[in-house]
Amino acid sequence: MPLGRFSLRGIRLFSRTEMVFNPSTFTEIPTAFAEVLIGLIGQEIVSIALAASDVKPITDHDLDLWERKLEQELVNDSAVRKTERLATIRARNGQGLFKERVSKIESRCRFTGVENRVHLVASHCKPWRDSTNDDRLNGENGLLLTPSIDHLFDRGFIGFEDNGKLIISPVAHRPSLQRMAIDTTKVVNVGGFTSGQRQFLDFHRNAVLLQSNPT
Repeated sequence: MPLGRFSLRGIRLFSRTEMVFNPSTFTEIPTAFAEVLIGLIGQEIVSIALAASDVKPITDHDLDLWERKLEQELVNDSAVRKTERLATIRARNGQGLFKERVSKIESRCRFTGVENRVHLVASHCKPWRDSTNDDRLNGENGLLLTPSIDHLFDRGFIGFEDNGKLIISPVAHRPSLQRMAIDTTKVVNVGGFTSGQRQFLDFHRNAVLLQSNPT
């Protein structure tokens, strides 16, 4: 794997792990900006990348704790209107106003074909924990998925190219994906996305999709 890409991935993993304990300390930066920084730092980036490679991935438990902390901060934020706070909190679970807005773009689960909204979750492309309040409620930041597919997408086991081609993480357990209605034996394309969706999916590919087995 090229050093530049490895370094970017390593830095991001390190930052996101630390953010579980102090979310306000770190933030994501555009890849182009990160590449400029790497060029300025020079060979010293090697030690940073090596240190980052030893960091264990964030567990589901840590992610839940992190999101609950962010949710509580939002509850206590008097600068945000109460109705907006409630809508944003409900969006974390793929419900409420966010689901209504996603439903104007998506009509069914792209994998299972389920159309009944009772059985669907509005899944964030750019995770709730990483989004601004506006992005948390943006309909183009979501897909309607059945719960099992939502789990795979939310935790980075699957992702999508801009043209709709399915990406399966090397970490994913393929027999389990087969049982969840995802055919891992052939190329799968779930259809195109809007320009807004593509922007959020780009974030998902770079910051959520799992790229290698945890150490």
